[in-house]
Amino acid sequence: MLRNIAVPLAAILAFLLFWEGIVWVNSWPNYKMASPSDLPPAFWKFRWLFLEMGWQTLWRTVVGLGLAVLFGTLLGMAMGFSRTARDALYPLLVGFNAIPKATLVPVIALLFIGQHDFNTVLMAFLISFFPIAVSVGIGLSTLEPEYRDILRALGASKITIFRKIALPKTLPEFFGALKVSVTLAFIGTNLVEIVSPHGRGLGALFKSGETNGDYPLMFAVLIALAFLGIVLYYAVVALERIFAGWAERPQS
Repeated sequence: MLRNIAVPLAAILAFLLFWEGIVWVNSWPNYKMASPSDLPPAFWKFRWLFLEMGWQTLWRTVVGLGLAVLFGTLLGMAMGFSRTARDALYPLLVGFNAIPKATLVPVIALLFIGQHDFNTVLMAFLISFFPIAVSVGIGLSTLEPEYRDILRALGASKITIFRKIALPKTLPEFFGALKVSVTLAFIGTNLVEIVSPHGRGLGALFKSGETNGDYPLMFAVLIALAFLGIVLYYAVVALERIFAGWAERPQS
């Protein structure tokens, strides 16, 4: 347990020291490249804005991610249980995922004018459901046919097969995809907050720092986003250990 905490903290500390050293060696002023030592004053000066806008970014990201989990799981079930659905949906999903999501922000902003919360949640959802749908679909499509035949002979429905056999089998892949989706959801949220600013969220605070040439504030926002991402990531890790801890190999 101590090792699981100490190793990540040591890695983060090493990264911050490296960052500080790079800035010091190159003698960069903070209006060109802020160093870690420049960030605490920015955090303290704008502490209430960080709390308010950090919460705004977090809840929109979590809602978008929750919708992505629900929709991605249902879509993955459809693709996993039906070859026709899989052949029909995969090209559409791959094509949609290949579209740069920044180009969708103006489109969404025009479609839903003034619906800032909805637009932000929608983008977090759109950018994060793909890994979940693919992981669930692949997990179900590779399910041993013998299990399906036996359960169907016993009168089990597809929902029962999914809940009793397929879901436990796909949980490791599902949580692996969910870890990826966590970071993607934050990217989606901040795309809307920066590209289509509406004065809310950490993206708006970043934009404010850019407009005013406050580089320590901008880098402080980036660190705050990284912190929220890490917190949400480890929340997923905790859920994974509860529901799929059996799949984790013991470490030497």
